[in-house]
Amino acid sequence: MSALILKLARPSAVLVVCLLGLCGLKLSAQTFPSATSSPVPMHDVSDDFGRSVRLPVTPQRIVSLAPSVTETIYALGDEARLVGDTDYCDYPPDAQKKTKVGGAIEPNLEQIAALHPDLVLLAKSANHLETVRALESLSIPTYATDAHTVDEIIASTQKLADVLNVPTAGKTLADDLRKRLAEVQSELKGATPRRVLFIVWLDPLISVSQKTFIADAIHQAGAISLVNSSQEWPQISLEEVVHLQPDYLVLASSHTGEGKHDVAALANRPGWRNLDAIRNNHYAVVSDAINRPSPRIVSVIEDLARQLHPEIFKGTPNPEPQKSPTSSPELVNPSPKPVSSQSSHSSACLESSCAR
Repeated sequence: MSALILKLARPSAVLVVCLLGLCGLKLSAQTFPSATSSPVPMHDVSDDFGRSVRLPVTPQRIVSLAPSVTETIYALGDEARLVGDTDYCDYPPDAQKKTKVGGAIEPNLEQIAALHPDLVLLAKSANHLETVRALESLSIPTYATDAHTVDEIIASTQKLADVLNVPTAGKTLADDLRKRLAEVQSELKGATPRRVLFIVWLDPLISVSQKTFIADAIHQAGAISLVNSSQEWPQISLEEVVHLQPDYLVLASSHTGEGKHDVAALANRPGWRNLDAIRNNHYAVVSDAINRPSPRIVSVIEDLARQLHPEIFKGTPNPEPQKSPTSSPELVNPSPKPVSSQSSHSSACLESSCAR
């Protein structure tokens, strides 16, 4: 009889155990929620490659593949989320402490992936489309910026602030930049524009066309870039420069054509003493920030305007000086080429050109 009772009770015991097990699983599921139960909010935006990209609303781990983008992130006060940048991201100095992922043209994709970014930022004319596609194949969201004028640099800064979900910082920065530009333009009203030659490189001699943000910055500073070319970074002959006779020569302070930082040494180079600007000691040396489409371009414009128009800005304090980077990916020595009497063209690798 006892055996029969135990046999009849066995299914009930099994049922109880099963019910307790199910309750345990349910309790366990409630105690340890799934990581996928709260998906990261995403949204669709359009970048300067013309792509519609799906990005986190508030990216937490950002990698920058262009010095100008890195500078912009810092200008927005959002550097805490920047976990990696390129070997050439050297401004501000703190950017040099970030994990390096190689150069802009051929970044180390493995290093980027190891940082687990939820957003990689690029500059259209600095980074190749192949890099974008490679990152997409790794399911890493990307966003590209692009700017060809000073106004576009400011607009791009504000757009990037929206992408990073810091719109207030973006608006504050953009408003300040536009205000400072307006003040410069007010001071320059009625001034005769200086005719200038911006020297990107000496051997071969390379300047900028009027299609570049550098030429636009020069214009905003009350000057005209004399080189008119269909190429953005034309190579020109010294004979042509002598014929044009610019009022001023403009150079970046970290220009490294031959490792010479003393612009007065140009007077000792054959042919250069034939320039009135050399004889009159008309040089304007500005921060290397002129080579990067970042918010610092406005400081360059303020400084350049004062140097080109001292009669207008006499007694006006210069803007706070910006320390020039110790190295620059935007200025990469192109292969030396003979300079002929005819204008020829070479790709000067500023950040705004092929190798930004």
